[in-house]
Amino acid sequence: MIDKIKKVLQDVSEVIKDQTNAIGDGAKEKSFRLIEEWLQIFPKLESYGFEMTSFALGAAISPSVEVEMKSPHGQFPMEKIQDIIEQNKKTSAINTVFTTIRTAYQLHEKTASPLQEPLILKIRIRISPEIQVFIGEPIIQ
Repeated sequence: MIDKIKKVLQDVSEVIKDQTNAIGDGAKEKSFRLIEEWLQIFPKLESYGFEMTSFALGAAISPSVEVEMKSPHGQFPMEKIQDIIEQNKKTSAINTVFTTIRTAYQLHEKTASPLQEPLILKIRIRISPEIQVFIGEPIIQ
């Protein structure tokens, strides 16, 4: 009886291990597809006036790419940001980036603090992309 229980536990253990590997492989594939899509977006962001200042690849179960771009604030008056959002309604990545920039400017304006150069755009691509906008250079990174 104990031998049968051990056998069942070993079989279950193998199934769990196989499923975990499949999930890991699926996450990698999905991450790489997402990264490939974003690699097409970065040149477009540069065409709008951003300069890429760093590029990093993270290797893990779910790979990631982290890119930092910067631009002077004068490059993006609110009218230009709104035009870019309107022009890219069907390109969700560009739309998300500039909607986040617009929101950051709107929230910063409420602080009544002067803009600090530069405008920094930090994008981390992984299964759930993360976009951060910095107004001025952060001291803690």
